[in-house]
Amino acid sequence: MKSALFVAASVLALPACGPSAEAEATAAQAPAENTKLADVLAHERRVDGKARDDYRHPAETLAFFQVRPTDTVIEYAPGGGWYTRILIPYLSESGQYIASSFPPSSAEALGEEFVQRVADFGATFSEEVGAELGVSPEKLPFYFGDSIPQDVNGTVDRVLVFRMMHNLKRWGVADSEAQSWLAALKPGGLLGVVQHRAKADAPDDYVDGNRGYLKEADLIVFFESNGFELVEQSEINANPKDTADHASGVWALPPTYAEGDTDREQYTQIGESDRMTLLFKKPE
Repeated sequence: MKSALFVAASVLALPACGPSAEAEATAAQAPAENTKLADVLAHERRVDGKARDDYRHPAETLAFFQVRPTDTVIEYAPGGGWYTRILIPYLSESGQYIASSFPPSSAEALGEEFVQRVADFGATFSEEVGAELGVSPEKLPFYFGDSIPQDVNGTVDRVLVFRMMHNLKRWGVADSEAQSWLAALKPGGLLGVVQHRAKADAPDDYVDGNRGYLKEADLIVFFESNGFELVEQSEINANPKDTADHASGVWALPPTYAEGDTDREQYTQIGESDRMTLLFKKPE
């Protein structure tokens, strides 16, 4: 899949630190009978992706978001496809996977070439991912946020947004995309968000999206102002070692190392970004 698409826009899927005590507790609370997800996570197709499980905690995160194999699920901005390779096999037998992403026009500040790459990604996603995972392209619809069909609205059980809110904020399309998610969800449907987390006292000019970090309190207010209700917050993907004040933003940390060899060992010791994990619902 075209992972370079979102890398070019600095939408980097950065892992967090090792499992926290809460992550382990959440894993213990996950349904023991969910062998379907366990099988997907253990599959040989994930030989490369498994290395990041200790940082992204997919079993714990999807359990926290209450994603069931019978659900209709929107994965927003699938990018390089790390979660895509989990979600499609998990949902393909009894549920429905839908990909959605920001409209190409929202990335005009990044230049015409990038806008065209966004458009091409949407045009080829279903066919390319279907071929890779052995699923019919017709079962893997892709919609830009401003063109989700009316017959999809009100039918979605879960919308999942991984490490993307900073881009929507800085591109000025966060509100319109959030409204598209609200419309897509069933009453009582859930929105799961994982996002690089700034410190609560971070200056405003550091949390405008251009460093990758956002304040948790601000993001909660944002979603509540767009009609969602906060259900729960989790520390599943937290990394207390991350000071979240790097000159190069979140991309100073591994695996990107945006500052090259400068302070590389320090960043290695920190590990990867501290992340908030938030669950919201559409009012019933």
